Amino acid sequence: MAEWLVEEGIGEHRAILLDGGEIAAARIDWPGGLRRGQVEDAVLVARTSGSSRGTARFAGGEEALVDRLPREASEGAALRLEVLRSAIPEPKRRKLAQARPTTAPLLPAPTLAQSLRLEGHAVRVVRAFPDCGWNELWDDAWSGTCGFAGGTFHFAPTPAMTVVDIDGTLPPRDLARQAVQPLAAALRRFDVGGNIGIDFPTLEAREDRRAIDLALAEALDDWPHERTAINGFGFVQLVARLVRPSLLQLVQFDPAGASARRLLRQAERVEQPGTLLLSCHPAVRQALHASWLDDLARRSGRLVQLAEDPGLAPEAGFAQAVPA
Repeated sequence: MAEWLVEEGIGEHRAILLDGGEIAAARIDWPGGLRRGQVEDAVLVARTSGSSRGTARFAGGEEALVDRLPREASEGAALRLEVLRSAIPEPKRRKLAQARPTTAPLLPAPTLAQSLRLEGHAVRVVRAFPDCGWNELWDDAWSGTCGFAGGTFHFAPTPAMTVVDIDGTLPPRDLARQAVQPLAAALRRFDVGGNIGIDFPTLEAREDRRAIDLALAEALDDWPHERTAINGFGFVQLVARLVRPSLLQLVQFDPAGASARRLLRQAERVEQPGTLLLSCHPAVRQALHASWLDDLARRSGRLVQLAEDPGLAPEAGFAQAVPA
């Protein structure tokens, strides 16, 4: 059985599945919010009359959309809820987590490693990933672009769906065929779920479109989803289960928070002796929680200093050891 490797970092847990030394699939989890599988008591704070849906507030203050409410549940009622989906970040808001009533025993939010084990995967928690291209994957998620032989993917997460544009210099039929396998790999590496719209080059010949449909079916055979056939304009829609944010959503919709967590990861890997100096953009400095810095000092056994530099891009912070 393939084994997932998990880093339980400061403010962020990361998981990768390797294939031949390269990342075949990845996940990121930012602890602290509601998580799929969590069972907790909450209070119903809003319900439309005659509807089986409402909004509940958990003890930590986070709210979730609730479905399948019993008829007798009124606003202010206590409910035991199972979380089905984490909150999903968006450009100007957050889609609330989703939950439903349950009679199951209380269960705290599972860690990333626990979630993978519950899905039946083999998991090993490691201090650090091997040299496998994690930073390059993070950079791709940050920019929303990644290349393949003959072209480039442009990923754009939106409130409605994650849109993928395929661009390149090859003839349309060749470009579409070249894109299929690396596209399937990118969806797994970015941990994309929900509605996904893929804009292939326009293919006028029916046999060319059928060839792309068959190639997609083969490339995504072990990835649970539903799919439309490619239309005359080259558009395909995929629908996969959405239970957590993708790497794209986390990195692009909270760039300061993502960069702060990346900087902490770099700091934990500094091997030279001395005080840890973290240099970063002011927005990233604001995103560095005091508890995270305390955790870094405890884990490293060092003093930690910060230096703000407005000239640094948010993603370009760096950590180094300086004389104490």
